Order: sequence, then C-alpha cells, then structure tokens
Amino acid sequence: MAELKTKKNDGDVLAFLNNVENKRRREDGLTILDLMKKVTGEEPSMWGDSIVGFGSYHYKQRSGQEADWFRMGFSPRKQNMTLYIMDGFSDYETLLGQLGKHKTGVSCLYINKLADVDEEVLIKLMEASWGLMQNEENIQY
Repeated sequence: MAELKTKKNDGDVLAFLNNVENKRRREDGLTILDLMKKVTGEEPSMWGDSIVGFGSYHYKQRSGQEADWFRMGFSPRKQNMTLYIMDGFSDYETLLGQLGKHKTGVSCLYINKLADVDEEVLIKLMEASWGLMQNEENIQY
C-alpha cells in the first residue's frame, strides 16, 4: 500500500505564502489565511510543500489505508486558488449559487481570484464546513 506523501510538517506558512510568485495569488493567499484563522480559531500548518491546513482528523479508507488529514485548507496554485472543503459540496448548493465565479471538485473549490467571489458567502461556506468537520472523528471512506 502506498504511503500518503502529503503530511503535516513544520514548514513556515508565511514564508511559503510570501514566496508565491503571482502577486495577486500571494495577496489572496494571505487574505484566505486570515479568513480561515478567524473561522477555525486555529493556527495553520503546512501539509506537504504547498498546502496550508487547519486542524486535523484521522480517516480510514475501505482499502484499509489510514492517515491524518487537515479539516480545512487551501493552496495558491499557479492555475487557481484551491480551497479544500473536506466535507464536499452536496449540502452547499444555495451558498455556491451565491458565491460567484468558481468551479468545484469532490472537496476542492477553485477560484481564479478572490475578487471573483462574495467574501461573506465564502466565510459562511467555511463556517458551515468547519462546524461539520469538527464533529468528524475517525472517518471511514
């Protein structure tokens, strides 16, 4: 069984964000960092070399693989800003309809720039997800 490569580490979150090449992506990353700190009440950690994560939980897949993962996070990728909403989006259709320009994956919210979305709606989405994820322990997939 392959070992998960993305793990929590002691990397410097601010140094990582301050080294993002794209100025707008760097500024958006610092803003999202502040928003997530306020929503979660937690300090961020680096997960791997490019994800800023908040909190953690343990999960177990049907295959038997187990790992720890962050409850919420983001990454200022070259193509877009990726926010990790770990409980997915099936319960957030109304909020997503009010959010603005975005795309979603299973647990990924992709935005090109923070100015494309309604920040208050984004905060509500983060708060709802964080609340649900706080009740999740030893999740099985």
